[in-house]
Amino acid sequence: MAPIDSIGLLEVSSVATGYRAADAMLKAASVGLILSRSICSGKFLIAVSGDASSVKVATAAGGTSAGASVIEQGVITQLHPSVFPAMGQSVQLEKEDVGALGVIETFSAAGIILAADAACKAADIILFRLHLAMALGGKGFLLMTGDQGSVESALRAGKDAARGMLVNAVLIPSPDRLLLKD
Repeated sequence: MAPIDSIGLLEVSSVATGYRAADAMLKAASVGLILSRSICSGKFLIAVSGDASSVKVATAAGGTSAGASVIEQGVITQLHPSVFPAMGQSVQLEKEDVGALGVIETFSAAGIILAADAACKAADIILFRLHLAMALGGKGFLLMTGDQGSVESALRAGKDAARGMLVNAVLIPSPDRLLLKD
């Protein structure tokens, strides 16, 4: 699979509005649809991919279509390649990979994707879990590990990227291995 240049994220408070916004995004520019689905608490999440300018145009069109229903909206250029494997729960940690544990939690699914990308770009960490909205009341969280200094840097970057959607961010310097089990 070719690397994704950019993704646009739109999270709205209405499923019906989400379908309308997704349609507007796809008609506004030449983008691919990564995700378009309802999430917990009756919200709707849309993710599109393509070149940066097309993604920006599509995301803006979706936001305009959604109006006051917009919860979170953002564009990520040069998405870090660690984000999708963590979202798919396919990252397996080896014993030697485990260092400090960083946890970021956001009020929105889009916000945690923005935080995950920023954290991965800021420091040498392993992003091993990225959970979006389901069974979380619409919130998102991520788990990352690495040396303590790297995790601290990644937490700062992730918190900044989450903007006003941050619930909490925690550093556990020496986590019990049982915390990292599936």
